[in-house]
Amino acid sequence: MIEELAYHSNSVAAIVDVHCILAGNALNYGADSIKKRYLRPLLSGDKIGSFATTEPDASTDLSVEAMGTHATRTEDGYIVSGRKRFISNAPVADFVVLLCVDGARMTELVVELNWPGVRVGEPDKKIGNHGQLTADIYFDNVKVPMTNVLGQPGEGLKIALQTLTLGRIGIAASGTGMAQALFDHSIARLKSRRAFGKAIAQFQHWQFKMAERATEIENARNLYLKAALRKDEGLVFPEPEAAMAKWYGTNLAGEFARDAVQIFGGYGFMRELAADGSHYRVEEIYRDCKIAEIYEGTNEIQKLVIARAIFGKDITG
Repeated sequence: MIEELAYHSNSVAAIVDVHCILAGNALNYGADSIKKRYLRPLLSGDKIGSFATTEPDASTDLSVEAMGTHATRTEDGYIVSGRKRFISNAPVADFVVLLCVDGARMTELVVELNWPGVRVGEPDKKIGNHGQLTADIYFDNVKVPMTNVLGQPGEGLKIALQTLTLGRIGIAASGTGMAQALFDHSIARLKSRRAFGKAIAQFQHWQFKMAERATEIENARNLYLKAALRKDEGLVFPEPEAAMAKWYGTNLAGEFARDAVQIFGGYGFMRELAADGSHYRVEEIYRDCKIAEIYEGTNEIQKLVIARAIFGKDITG
């Protein structure tokens, strides 16, 4: 589903990834009461979910020392204060699955965005993924009942990491979808655009380049499907396949986007041609694909995960 959505719009794919794969799967760690209040309406589309780990000074590093959003224990729940950043769906979401520092540990909470003390900032202005709204969320002494804890107190980081592993499979699928869209648009252009009396597709350079890209897209699709199958088999962390799929699929989309703009030439650089209002989607994908190499674990982190599978954590750290 995510691949097909990203084929047409990476913004929509990212919205669904956060809503279903991140927020939705995280809610599975909650009690039946949480599933009834949040998961069922999320699946029916009556409520929109968001998922928050990133902060102004914490993203790749989700350690207790780096994070500044704290949940202070009370008799009947928690008091939450802090700030999260780049939170997808936040401007339109009903609730957020929130990772907080809880003493020397971390706890995952469900916080409704209309509760007293919660404020969502203005949507960010990004170079791409314009349809995917992101914003800061501010928490000022927000009261959260114990019934809104996911799993057990102190298990928040484990829940967040397990959920993000699933998200990486989703982002791998979105990278594959963008790459497939670039391929299809490029093939059509190479066949129809002519130079020096023949179709550009008749130049061997582009024949070989497209043969390589077709093979790489097949590899990207097989990688994310293998990771998804391993998850379906019961693996909590389907690694290193999830990391391989995320890095490979999104890196492919980024590299291919440069080629696709080149294939379209000046037309590929236009958001809209003034002469006739025409638009070619490769420029949109060129802008959208970069974020896929960053969110839900940078591609550098994916390589570290792969290296740990090869050498072991004792060597890689």
